[in-house]
Amino acid sequence: MLKLIPRPLRTLIVIALLAVVFILLADRVDEYRVYQGATIAAYVVAIISIVLLTGYSGQVSLGHGALMAVGGYSAALVVQNLHWPLWISFFVAVLGAAAVGAILGIAAARLSGPYLAGTTLAFAVGLPSIANRFTALGGEQGIGYDVGLPPARFGDSFTQYKWLFWICAAATLVAVGVAIHISRSRYGRIWRAVRADETAAALAGINVARSKVLVFTISAGFAGLAGALFSTTVFLVAPASFSLGLSFLILTGAVIGGVRSIYGAIIGAFVLIIIPIIAETLSSGASESVATNLPAVITGALLVLTVLLSPGGTAATFEHLTKAIRGKVRH
Repeated sequence: MLKLIPRPLRTLIVIALLAVVFILLADRVDEYRVYQGATIAAYVVAIISIVLLTGYSGQVSLGHGALMAVGGYSAALVVQNLHWPLWISFFVAVLGAAAVGAILGIAAARLSGPYLAGTTLAFAVGLPSIANRFTALGGEQGIGYDVGLPPARFGDSFTQYKWLFWICAAATLVAVGVAIHISRSRYGRIWRAVRADETAAALAGINVARSKVLVFTISAGFAGLAGALFSTTVFLVAPASFSLGLSFLILTGAVIGGVRSIYGAIIGAFVLIIIPIIAETLSSGASESVATNLPAVITGALLVLTVLLSPGGTAATFEHLTKAIRGKVRH
């Protein structure tokens, strides 16, 4: 039955259903859960940036946290200094991070494997130190990101955090739709061909270097949007918010959810939010050191289990189970 519906329409239906679910949930949970929902939305976009780069083109980046910082700072600066609307600041975040990503993409066209990972790692380590030295960027304290008050027509019960959630959810749904479209386009097929075999792709007439620059640029644009969304949830952009640990965290979310699946990014984002909740429950009554380190231990254990038991991630496992169930039903 679903096969009778065109694939683009199916994607729109899924996105519309997700939008309805988000709206209903936002009205039925407390403020903290709404804040967590906004954070999940930002994580989804961040993980999608890794899925496009690593899952589709086979390039590894350890510096996407820094690209998120570029997006966050770009958005905050135009809001603070130019008083541009919030939605325009999101576009600025995408363009700013994409520009930096294009520069990294030129390096990516010449590097691969550990050399590329090392280059992006150096970028992630160096950017916070650079940001600390510029007074225009607020130094260690960072700069504020004024997202504005919710429209009065929504009523007094529509709080600031619900407004943030709606903003993040709307931007994320658009990002998911764009990512799915890109993955199914000619560019997505080219990236997968390059990932499978660069030599064969070149012999087939694909400009491998250009494809690497393009995917890095697009991936960086998604990371920039994620950085802006993260900044809206805390009303601030600061170097400490985009540490090296963030780059590893979103890479972990991509692996757990499924590094080759856009929908896996949604799973990975939920996992990243749930882990601290589980750790807090398990560490109740434990020492401070245990409570501090337990989230990292759980994350590491999940990562190892995923690599060993389901290398394709949770999304791939669900897909295999679904196919197996369909096969049994048909027979």
